[in-house]
Amino acid sequence: MKNKVKWSGVFPAVLIPFKDDYSIDEEGFRSLVRWVAGHEGVNGIVVNGHTGEIMTLLPEERAEAVRIAADELKGRIPVISGVSAEGTIEAIQHAQAVEKAGGSGILLMPPHSWLRFGMQEESPVQFFKDVAEAINISIVVHQYPTWTKTSYTTSQLLEMAAIPNVVSIKVGQRDIAQYEVDIRALKKNAPDVSLLTCHDEYLLPTLVQGIDGALVGFGCFVPDLIAELVKCVKDQDLKAANAVYDRIFELKQAVYKMDEPSSTSHLRMKEAMYQRGLISSSLARRPVLPLKEEEVEEIRQGLLKVGLLKDEVKDEVKA
Repeated sequence: MKNKVKWSGVFPAVLIPFKDDYSIDEEGFRSLVRWVAGHEGVNGIVVNGHTGEIMTLLPEERAEAVRIAADELKGRIPVISGVSAEGTIEAIQHAQAVEKAGGSGILLMPPHSWLRFGMQEESPVQFFKDVAEAINISIVVHQYPTWTKTSYTTSQLLEMAAIPNVVSIKVGQRDIAQYEVDIRALKKNAPDVSLLTCHDEYLLPTLVQGIDGALVGFGCFVPDLIAELVKCVKDQDLKAANAVYDRIFELKQAVYKMDEPSSTSHLRMKEAMYQRGLISSSLARRPVLPLKEEEVEEIRQGLLKVGLLKDEVKDEVKA
């Protein structure tokens, strides 16, 4: 790769609509990608993230999601794909499939066996180096919460940032003290690598650390508000930022219920987007089970309260 391109702004993690037979709804996915990417301030989209239910997609389906999004956007903004694998060889295969399908970069997740068993101190950096050497597209580091056994140390993050392909770090410590330590170290020692918060549940407090943008699932739900918040913070207009954040807080209450993103919260967002007419179905693949009727109604009432159940949204998406 040549010089790093510093990605900044909003990178919504886009979900995948399914048909009744659990196959990807290509037409609905294209429509959603087009709608999300059409908002000012959205400078890239992420497919096959946790919001995009990567864990339930087959390898060929992950590549297909990249192909569809890249074909729909025609290079206007980068398409980044999540890559999740237990071994380096498989991770490289997934990453190469993303490149072949037209993706601009990967969001490289840690092997999830590390969540239970932990990792050797040298393994994470070598893992990133091995994958980076096998592809010619960019890499976003996926930093997991500090309470997990696969949260990278500050020194590991700095080593990863030195890898030529690594252009950004998705910072998700969910521990503000450690978050600040890492942000300060990376800004000082790796200024050419962008820092993107993934804290859906407290965006403003993490954005004001002077970082470059946000890579969040909630950006798929309200890309306009997330982009406006990022712009207000960048312009150092805290009064305006707080006003936007008050609106986002209401919506988070209606959808996420202030939880850290999880399979349930992503399903709740999918249901909310279905009720808004933004996707064709709220269906998720098992082992995720459908929401209960009272949960569906709770989301409906939440959307009514914040004024997001409007027929014109359906027309906007089809345009």
